[in-house]
Amino acid sequence: MTLAPSTTLCPSCLPLSNLIRLTPGAQSIVTCGLIPALVWKLQREEENIQELILDTLASCLQEDASEALNSRAVPCFKEKLLSPNENIRSKAARALMAISIPLEGKIQVWKCDVIPILVHRLRDKNMEVKANAAGALMYATVTTEGKYAALDADAITLLLELLNSGFSTKVRLNATKALTMLAEAPEGRKLLQSHIPVFHNLEKEKNESIQRAARIALKVIEWKP
Repeated sequence: MTLAPSTTLCPSCLPLSNLIRLTPGAQSIVTCGLIPALVWKLQREEENIQELILDTLASCLQEDASEALNSRAVPCFKEKLLSPNENIRSKAARALMAISIPLEGKIQVWKCDVIPILVHRLRDKNMEVKANAAGALMYATVTTEGKYAALDADAITLLLELLNSGFSTKVRLNATKALTMLAEAPEGRKLLQSHIPVFHNLEKEKNESIQRAARIALKVIEWKP
């Protein structure tokens, strides 16, 4: 009997546990070229595995987002933002935050119409989803296109609500930074003029990060051409 020739399994055929454990560390996963396989598996695995993949990808994207951007990760993360599972929504927003750090990531998030969904997630009942959505907007609105997509989705109104002391420090800090980005647009700056006292109150917070973010926001809001 003649045996079929041996074949090498592609990464997408490997069990997830083997895929992630092949080499330790986010940098090693990136170096081994496993990102496309992880993105592929994210669309097919059960929810508990999806959470693990999103955590892994978020860490890897901070090392190098290029392979993920070339593997249509942004549309995949966009889909996960709509999940009924709050953990998946939170982790998808965190992954979008990481992939929006490089310019190409910001561009893809805008082109794939993810920004309106991130704005909608500012209303989420889960605090971590709110925080990560605000963080993703903070990076995605660095570009002019991103700013106006967020402004068109009424992001300023929702972000201002998140500055309330009832929200977590992470939510309030990310919301402040996202508002600073939107204040760079003339329309955003005009909308925020009447809310300057809110940022002055943030300057009095005990948390130094919020104080610093509020000072930066005020400089941008009060800037005059």
